[in-house]
Formats: sequence, structure tokens, C-alpha cells
Amino acid sequence: MVKALFVVVLSFAATTAAFAQAGTDEGLMSLPGILITITLLIIPVVAALLLLVVKANALFKSIKTRKDTEEATRFSEYLKTLNVEQLEALQKDREHQEYHLNNKELSGPFSPQDSKGLLSNINERANIRFIEAKRKALNRPNIDPSLSRLILWFLGTATFWLVFGTSVGEYVGIKFVAPDVDQVSWLSFGRLRPVHTNAVFWGWSSLAMLGLGYYVVPRVSNIQIHSLKAGWWTLILINASVVFGTIALMAGINNGGGEYREYIWPIQLLFGIGLIITLFNFLKTVANRKTTEIYVSNWYIVAAVMFAIVISIVAYVPNFQNGLGETIIQGYYMHQGVGMWFMLFTLGLVYYYLPQQLNKPIYSYSLGILAFWSQIFFYTLIGTHHFVFSAIPWSLQTVAIVGSAGMIIPVVSGTTNFVMTFRGSWHKVAGSYTLPFFIVGIIFYFTGSLQGTAEAFRSTNLLWHFTDFTVAHSHLTMYGIIAFFLWGGIYAIVPRLTHQEPPQITVGIHFWMAFIGMMFYTVPLMWGGTLRGLMWMDGVPFIESVVMMAPYWLWRAIGGSLMWVSHLIFAYNMYRMINPRKTVNINDAAVRKLNQKDYELVDIANE
Repeated sequence: MVKALFVVVLSFAATTAAFAQAGTDEGLMSLPGILITITLLIIPVVAALLLLVVKANALFKSIKTRKDTEEATRFSEYLKTLNVEQLEALQKDREHQEYHLNNKELSGPFSPQDSKGLLSNINERANIRFIEAKRKALNRPNIDPSLSRLILWFLGTATFWLVFGTSVGEYVGIKFVAPDVDQVSWLSFGRLRPVHTNAVFWGWSSLAMLGLGYYVVPRVSNIQIHSLKAGWWTLILINASVVFGTIALMAGINNGGGEYREYIWPIQLLFGIGLIITLFNFLKTVANRKTTEIYVSNWYIVAAVMFAIVISIVAYVPNFQNGLGETIIQGYYMHQGVGMWFMLFTLGLVYYYLPQQLNKPIYSYSLGILAFWSQIFFYTLIGTHHFVFSAIPWSLQTVAIVGSAGMIIPVVSGTTNFVMTFRGSWHKVAGSYTLPFFIVGIIFYFTGSLQGTAEAFRSTNLLWHFTDFTVAHSHLTMYGIIAFFLWGGIYAIVPRLTHQEPPQITVGIHFWMAFIGMMFYTVPLMWGGTLRGLMWMDGVPFIESVVMMAPYWLWRAIGGSLMWVSHLIFAYNMYRMINPRKTVNINDAAVRKLNQKDYELVDIANE
């Protein structure tokens, strides 16, 4: 499928180049918009064929299960014809057949030791595999099934919004390669772009964070969540806000002038009410905790919810939406939403899930608190570095730049804490399908955050701002940090809730396609954005910079396609982890039916 996507995208590039050279005399089939339209028409046909295959497979499994059940019934009828001695003989024969060696008959139960250092790699077993087997999730103390159901609904709906939002993003990315793909108003770039960003912000990231948070907050407090009903209300309200917001944006109804706050206030109010309910629920849970201190994860999570409520109120109070005040508030809202909602909450999750996966405590509690308070101090100042050289006061711009430089403290302390937690445990990465996601998140937490600091200085801001470099930076942070951390947490906790592991090969495919796709997406945009900024500074006509960006936008489409396909694979993995899989054991079913028949005969005799 990946090869097919590459062929489709490269064909778009070839037809675009041909159209640019030859004009419109080549015919309709030479137009990239026509080719993409045909491709989009083929997609539902392919999807229908895939659905047909799935349905046929399900029908085949149903028929097989029914035949196995009928075979078990016939077998039970045969068993009823045997006497006691014959049944005992069959039972002993079955025990003999099911006996297996435990592979310790010669070695004993003790682990190998070599105090003399004569042997190397004594703890490794020679085992040639195509794919390295990963360690399965360890059994943990069971949590309330009702809470498990709530968490799975949060994560399930979050997965839906990830697929939906990035499908819209995939279509928007195609428009950079072929802008004439459609002429429908509600599919225009201006309407679909905020649909994409808001769906992945408020639908995917927010719901996934809250779902993982509903596991962490009561767990580290050693108490049940205060109110399950409040959690369900939060789930309903946030999903409703994204549904209504998506419909409104595609209809052209939006809060004009506000990036990432395109939802009109009645719709965003639903999201805000959901956050207020969540804050009350989490605070009551932490207040009733059975532990002496508040674990650092709850510091981050509760503070993130508090900041998100404050940010939403400030952004939607009409009194602030005047002239330059509206610009300043926009910078505050936009950057605080990323840093004090998504980043702060997700870091709180990492402080729980990373030590859990490594089966060791966090390296330094003090470093976690240092990172927490320094992020609160510096991050709340940096919003206006997006408006350097604007009409807002020069002093306010300088404060934002200083605050951006100060972010080195929480980023370095947080990264050090995470990396040092891995100390002595790096060998566990090869046997885990969750730790690679955390490693990528840590890498981009350091590089992406410091890249934001580098962009804030006036010299670099002059070069990069308003170019595609900022698009690449936003994806390195929201995708490379937030999404990868969330995936790591989801793969860590869902198998513990459902007792079902995802297929290891598809988890690996998801990881590598998402990672490589992100690289294909961001690196060309950073390079092309830099060249574009230099062209603007040299006074080159704007249209020439647009033509120059064409090949970089092609790479953007290729990388975005890989990322999008990885999300479909992630959705499949979620289905495999959540959907129960049952197989019929003919022998066991026959014995159960025989016992059931015996009980019925005893009941009849008693009557």
C-alpha cells in the first residue's frame, strides 16, 4: 500500500510538471486535479472491496465456529456411549498428550552465573527470528471495570478523531500538490485546515490525554476516581464540541482571526465545561488520596487542566478582542494551549508511564519539580514571540524572547530526568514495543522545544517566521512529542485493561511509518522554508518562492501519506486490543456439553 501511495504521489508530481510546461493542450487527463479526482473515486471502491474481504472472512470464521461446535456436540454424544473405564483411559491419554517439558530439566530453576568471567553473553539465548519478540504487558492489580470501560471509550473516540482529523489533513496536503482538485466551498483549504487542526487538538490529543489521565490520577493517589459519572459527562461534552465545531467550520461559521480557536464560543463552551468537570473530579480524587504526598504526575495533570480553563476564558472573553489586544491574546492562547495544556499534561503522563514500563522509579523527583515550576514561570511569557517586529510593544516582544530562552531550564531538566531513568535499562528497549515511542518523544521534546527557543530570537524570526519552517516545527512538537508519548501510553495500558496484546508486527509498522513519515514531512519543509525566507529577505517576487516550494510540498504530501497510513494501522491495533477474540476448543466444549447434559439428567431424576 505504501508503494502505491508513492506511485500516486509521484504521478501527481509528473503530471504537474507536464502541465506547467505544456499548458492545457494536453487534454483533461493531463490535469492533476482530474487524476486526483479519479484516484479519490477509486478509494471508496477499494475500501468496499476490503470491506467485502473482511465480511467474507468474518462469515468464514462464523461457519468454522459453527462446524467446530457441531463437532463438539457429536463428540459429546460419542462420549456418552463410553463406560467409566474408557472415559478414564481417554482422560489419561489426553494428559499424556498435553504434557510438555519445561526446558529446565537439565539446567534447573536457577539463572546461570559466571563469577570468573569465562563466558560472554551468558544470559542471552540464541534465537533467530525475523522479528524480535517483544515483552508482553505484565499483569497489574485489576482496576474497576467501569473505569476501564470509561478509559477505553476515551481512547477509542480519540482514535476516531485521529483518523478523521489526519484524513482531512491528508486531503489538505494533496491540495499543495494539486490545488485545483476541487471547487467545492466546504472543501476549500480555508475551511478544511482548521477542521484538521481542531480535530487533532481537541479530539485526538485532548481525549487521549484525559483517557490516560483517568488511569494515572487514581492510581498514584491509591484510591478510586471520585466520580465515574463526571468522567462520562466530560467524554460526551468534548466529543460534542468537536462534532459541532467540525460541522460549523465546514459550513463557514468560525471565530475569525484566531488560529486554533476557530470554534465559536458556544461550541468551545462545551469543551470548557468538560474541563471544569474534569478539574473537580481530579481535585477531589487527589484530595482524598491515601498516599502521603502528591506524586509529580498529578502536579502536571491538575495544573494542565487549570491552565486550559484559564486559557479558554481569556481567549473567548470579548473585552480582550480589540486591536492589538486581540493579537497579544492570540499569541498567549496559541502558545499556552500547546505548552500549558498539551505539553504539561503529557509530561505528567510520562512521569508515570515511563517508570512503569521500565519497572523502576523516576530518576529524580526534584528534577521533575524543577521542570514543573520553571515551565510555569517561563512558558506563560513567550506567546508574543510569534509577533516579533509587529506593532505590539517592543518590550513585550523582548520579554517573550527572554522567556523562550528561559525554557532551556525545564527542557534540559526534564530530558535529563527521562534519559537518566533509562540508565541501566537500555537493554529493555529491544524487548518492548512501548519504549521506542517514549524514546522518540524524549528526543523531540529536547530538539523540538529548543528549536522553538532558537526560532524566538529576532534574527531567526526574521528568516523563518511565516514560512513553512513553522509548520514543520509545529509537527515536530505536536506530533513528534505529544502523539508519540500518547501512543506509548496507550500501548502500555490498553493491554492491561483488556488482557489482549496488539500484533507486534503492526505495532512496529505503525512506529516506523509514523517516524519516517514525520521526517519526510518536516525536514524538507524546514529546508524549503529556510530558502523561502532568504528569498523574501532578498526581495525576490513572492510567486517565485511559491514555485520554489513545489518539490518540498511534494515531500510534505509523501510524508503526510505515510503518517496517515500509520494512523490507520494504529486504529487496527486498537481494534485488536479492544475487540475480544474467542476460539472454540472442541475437546473442552465437548466436556462442557457432556457435563451440562449430566446435570440436566440429575435434575430430571430429582424431579
